[in-house]
Amino acid sequence: MIKINLSNLTKGVLCSAVLAMLLAGTQAGQAQTTTNAAPATQTVIRIKAGTAVPWKDSQGNVWAADHGFTGGDTIERPEVTVTNTTEPGLYKSEHYSMESFSVPVANGKYLVKLYFAETYEGITGAGQRIFTWKLGEHEFKNFDVWAKAGGALKAYVESVPVEITDGKLLITFTAQTENPQINGIEIIPQP
Repeated sequence: MIKINLSNLTKGVLCSAVLAMLLAGTQAGQAQTTTNAAPATQTVIRIKAGTAVPWKDSQGNVWAADHGFTGGDTIERPEVTVTNTTEPGLYKSEHYSMESFSVPVANGKYLVKLYFAETYEGITGAGQRIFTWKLGEHEFKNFDVWAKAGGALKAYVESVPVEITDGKLLITFTAQTENPQINGIEIIPQP
């Protein structure tokens, strides 16, 4: 217990002393928080894979720079032109050879959109890049970007409804032939 001799203190000093004690007590009693804690409310999360800076789409939505991936590497291909999309800029970078992607989210229902396009010139046909990815209870075995999109430089979007109950959205990737790759991830809260 702290004793203060009020006769020797002015009102300003007393207020400062009380404020300092309150702040010290508040800081000492607070629990440690981490940056990996799930957000309190559901919000839209957009990530442009493979880029070091945020990107704005034609609708004014800001896509965060590449983050949340375990393993792999990134590449930007500013010269490519991807068709079958209103957002060709999204496909000018990618994350590839990753093991997983995770991000903290508030519990609830979401529609997760995964954006793919085969932009690597070393892939010249179906069957040359095959991988498996899993999101919640949904597993996509033998996923072939070329086959799904109908060829190279064509956009393909896979939409997956999920319900999060542990505060984290997790996607795992397993290479089969060549490496897994992705251009963007959009996580949209659902009612």
